[in-house]
Amino acid sequence: MAAAAAPAPGVVRAERLLRGGCVVMAATAALLLGFSAETKTVLFVRKTAVAKDVQALWVLTVAAAAAAGYHFAQLVRCMYCSSSGDGGAMAVAWTSFLLDKGCAYVVFGSTAAALQACMVGLIGVEALQWSKLCNIYTRFCEQAAAGMLCSFLAAVGMAVLSAFSARRLFRLLSC
Repeated sequence: MAAAAAPAPGVVRAERLLRGGCVVMAATAALLLGFSAETKTVLFVRKTAVAKDVQALWVLTVAAAAAAGYHFAQLVRCMYCSSSGDGGAMAVAWTSFLLDKGCAYVVFGSTAAALQACMVGLIGVEALQWSKLCNIYTRFCEQAAAGMLCSFLAAVGMAVLSAFSARRLFRLLSC
């Protein structure tokens, strides 16, 4: 099996920038969601809204934090490890491909689930007599929306990164 040609410097630079952007966006989403809290008094009851109150938001917080850690590790690998054409490169390419795809799917899916759950807080559900909560917890809802936007941008970047991984894998397979 012949060694695969090294990727072009522009492709490597683009992958590094995209991984760095995914790290920043996913970590920002996790921090915005994980640390957002707002306390209000409603009918003499003091209640604090946190991400754990909406299970989908908590899942998104954990998924975004895990994805940020994974992409940080991949960024370090991209910066300091050179890929060689030996048999180990194939295993690394397959692992990166599968994990990049998995991260993109998990973050996108948890973002969609959190968005759906938060729409109930935004618009309420008259038939079930669920009132709008974002009228009460405005700052919390704004932080949750910003966190979901960051996680959506991270998911789009992760989808593009999975295309980079697929390209690298299929170039190795074609040799």
